Amino acid sequence: MSATKNLAIVGATGAVGIELLKVLERRAFAVGRLRLLASPRSTGKTLEFRNEFVSVEPLRSDSFKGIDIALFSAGAGISSEFAPLAVKAGVVVVDNSSAFRMDPTVPLVVPEINGDDVRGHSGIIANPNCTTAITLMALYPLHRAFGVRRIIAASYQAVSGSGARAIDELRRQIAATAADQDPIPEVYPHQIVSNVIPRIDSVLDNGYTREEMKLQNEGQRILHHPDFRASVTCVRVPVFRSHSVAVSAEFERSVDLEVARAALISFPGLDLKDDPAADIYPMPIQTGGTDRCAVGRLRRDVAFENGLSFWVSGDQLLKGAALNAVQIAELL
Repeated sequence: MSATKNLAIVGATGAVGIELLKVLERRAFAVGRLRLLASPRSTGKTLEFRNEFVSVEPLRSDSFKGIDIALFSAGAGISSEFAPLAVKAGVVVVDNSSAFRMDPTVPLVVPEINGDDVRGHSGIIANPNCTTAITLMALYPLHRAFGVRRIIAASYQAVSGSGARAIDELRRQIAATAADQDPIPEVYPHQIVSNVIPRIDSVLDNGYTREEMKLQNEGQRILHHPDFRASVTCVRVPVFRSHSVAVSAEFERSVDLEVARAALISFPGLDLKDDPAADIYPMPIQTGGTDRCAVGRLRRDVAFENGLSFWVSGDQLLKGAALNAVQIAELL
């Protein structure tokens, strides 16, 4: 392959697709030819990339001729159907959906954590769930220092994780509430304004949701730690952008707070914001729109013997999706 790569973005007009274009431009990725692919209803739209407008093409089985890397962000159904076709055309696929995350033949990668796993790909590399990626950005350096056994966590997930319709719904409900009108739910089963909804994704036989089990199942693969356990409650909150997670973690070895802080400060892509007495801690209003995750509220956990509690926040459209995908493409 040449120094530049011919890229395709599948799902180019979606929220993550738009962010992929911005990240590629911001990080000066060596793009040769760029092909933007989406559903037929988006055909003919144009998106700006490096001061030029690129037309959106309909996704077809023959869309990948001459492409080196395809960044998929159009849902598991589209990925399951079209990613194998892209691989047959000689393309390396970086997939943002859940379609291949638990496939043992497909690397599941957060570059700062297990970037070397990219070497073992057979044409497809999976991006993890957004909450998983953001949580592990803070947990992994602590795992290296103390050896994580298990975590209990609660997520506070922004509406943009549900797509553009959910963002519009929150805006409409804010306006309706301000006008003393009833906020009408359409995307969510209940109003999201002035509320939190403690269910994300479908409910499994064990009472957890699919979203909640992803942190354990994907975490085991990314950390190369099959004994890792995570009990998670995922909650949708009336925040437009950036997820946050409260974590109580138990480790194999005794936790030293100064060692923990040093491990977090030195980890790439992560900022330590930890002076709660001065009201310094991570918040989604700070991490939204930024590449870096932030961790704070560090304290010894009073329920676990070798425990540490912390709070981490990160932009789920960036580190949880588009940025992570582009970082994988950079490794390629």
